[in-house]
Amino acid sequence: MTNPSIRIVTDSACDTPPTLAEQLGITVVPVYVNIGQDSCLDGVELTRDEFYQNLSGYDPYPTTAAPSSGSFTAVYQQLADEGATDIISVHIASSLSATCQAAHLGAKSVEGANVHIFDSQQITLGGGLLALTAAEMAAAGHSVSDILARLEQSRPHTRVFGMLDTLESLRRSGRVSWAQFGFGTLLQIKPIMVVHEGEVTVAARVRTRSRSQQTMLAMVEELAPFVRLAVIHAAAPEAAADLQAKAQHLIPTGQEIPITAITPAIGAHLGLGAVGFACIRQAD
Repeated sequence: MTNPSIRIVTDSACDTPPTLAEQLGITVVPVYVNIGQDSCLDGVELTRDEFYQNLSGYDPYPTTAAPSSGSFTAVYQQLADEGATDIISVHIASSLSATCQAAHLGAKSVEGANVHIFDSQQITLGGGLLALTAAEMAAAGHSVSDILARLEQSRPHTRVFGMLDTLESLRRSGRVSWAQFGFGTLLQIKPIMVVHEGEVTVAARVRTRSRSQQTMLAMVEELAPFVRLAVIHAAAPEAAADLQAKAQHLIPTGQEIPITAITPAIGAHLGLGAVGFACIRQAD
């Protein structure tokens, strides 16, 4: 990190890989995962392994909540006190979470730094890839205006693809209705969901996992070439490795395809076995 005057903040629902966050000086504000009467800080008081091992047995089913505005104020103020003059805060889609709203409220009480809230209009590593873009540009000495312009340019080219292995978590989480996606009672369907510009849509409904994987790969291939491409999964490392191997021909020059486990804050809705891609395609 070579520009301490510009700092990058994100939330744990954006799934920025911890090692990269540390290397680039990205501050991650944890969202809450509520399990029964316990409210746990995502990634701090609750690990991915622990959560997924117990997910099927949780009763009542886990819920999620945005960080408090005070949490954001505390983070922003500490960064300002450390010398930051500008803070770029990249967050999960405002259409799907109250996190952006909490960040806006938290920023109002900060003294000594300008806070720029950026709605990624994404979930999981879709938002994380934008946070990484911002941090790399800050480290390279780019201005705040240049970084924000790049984020604005990249956002419509950013997508998350998710192949769900089961619809049970989606049903139990209560975030979407069966009627909304037209699933009816076809519980054996393996839907492919796409997140783009704050909207979650079902791009395909397939009956087998292998056919679903083929369909998702074909959809991703249509978007190539990419600036960034990554594989994401919810307690499905073998399926993620298989997907990574089959997507080798899509790798941006000089990069590898990282594999990232989906945070419990998002995994609670997608369910065990979900696997997919996060990507930023090259602008035309």
